Amino acid sequence: MKASATIKILAVIIFLGMNAAIVSPTVMCILDDSPITAARNHIRAIESALQLYRLDNDDYPSAEQGLIALVKRPNAPNLEYWKEGGYLDRLPKDPWGNDYLYANPGQHEQIDIYTLGRDGRPGGEGLNVTIGNWNLQD
Repeated sequence: MKASATIKILAVIIFLGMNAAIVSPTVMCILDDSPITAARNHIRAIESALQLYRLDNDDYPSAEQGLIALVKRPNAPNLEYWKEGGYLDRLPKDPWGNDYLYANPGQHEQIDIYTLGRDGRPGGEGLNVTIGNWNLQD
């Protein structure tokens, strides 16, 4: 192999290595944020379904009825109307496979819909952050 061909191959290898060093952190950052984005989208969808439920029944499901009231008709004597087929086809799991949590009354909003993140504990940072309907724009 000629020296000029070897230099060209080395230049290409160095170029590819530099590009990988620049692009990889950006791609990894995007991949790290994708579960948080998915959780925010799920929470928005659940919140929209709860608002439709409230329009039909003048109130949100109780804490005891929980989010399942969006999928299955609750056994409640004061339930005026329940949309045939439900307000959601199914309840999504958070990106880490856990159920979304629901509080009525909420501590942050009238109702709270949230996930405790990857670690399952309140607070946290990065993928361990608590994501709720009160902090979706963060």
